[in-house]
Amino acid sequence: MSERIVITQDMIRLYDEYTHLTFDRRGFMEKLAKLAGSTAAAAAIVPMIEAGKAKAAVVNATDDRLDASTVEFAGDGGTVKGYLVRPKAATGPLPAVMVIHENRGLNGHIEDVTRRLALEGFLTLAPDFLSPAGGTPADEDKARDLIAGLDRVKTVKNAVAAATYLRGHEGGNGKSGSVGFCWGGGLSLQTAVADPGLGAAVAYYGAQPAAEQVAAIKAPLLLHYAGLDDRINAGIPVFEAALKAAGKSYELHMYPGVNHAFNNDTSAARYNKAAADLAWTRTVGFLKSHLA
Repeated sequence: MSERIVITQDMIRLYDEYTHLTFDRRGFMEKLAKLAGSTAAAAAIVPMIEAGKAKAAVVNATDDRLDASTVEFAGDGGTVKGYLVRPKAATGPLPAVMVIHENRGLNGHIEDVTRRLALEGFLTLAPDFLSPAGGTPADEDKARDLIAGLDRVKTVKNAVAAATYLRGHEGGNGKSGSVGFCWGGGLSLQTAVADPGLGAAVAYYGAQPAAEQVAAIKAPLLLHYAGLDDRINAGIPVFEAALKAAGKSYELHMYPGVNHAFNNDTSAARYNKAAADLAWTRTVGFLKSHLA
């Protein structure tokens, strides 16, 4: 009889360190094997923790309710590519939302999320922020390395360019917002700092701007945090204090007992349907209230 696989919080924290900090996959697997008891057990656990490409899309790429295409727009010093989606049933201009990917680049999961949001009645655009590096590669480890090497200032400018592109799009209503996940959650907030024209910003478990940046924020914010995400949550008190002191409009929701990336349904060990569904309902309502 095979042994029952048990995934502990220490294993999930280790994976989070691997994907967001400095050590390589070999180091991650060595440490995971010690926690799991063997190399074989570690190999069995990895697919359950990390995001998987085999997970079926919630909204198929060929869904006949949607018009989807690859577009290009001018970024900071070069062209940025993106995935643009619009509901076919739309009869007039739509509120527009930029969907910002995690630190693995523009992959199938984020394209799926972009389609899901389009079906809620938005014109949606998922930029590939690795466009300056040649685009998102198939190898997610390589994508993470490329993300880490991006020029932060240029990346924020590219995000502002995407939001501006949406405000000028013929299918939009002249308003644009942003929603980002993980690395993209942090970039969503940095876009709010840099773009006074942004109408709303949503961040899922994203790194917070510095306190001195808060004064520049004009857009209302919706902040989703995971109760077990110690690394990101450490920045909440200073950020929230700065938001309150500056009189900024924001909603902050903490989802107890769930992990970083709880919205990513391609990761069996970290996904939490109840939290993801609640956060999604709040996100759609928030974006509609500020962008419609």
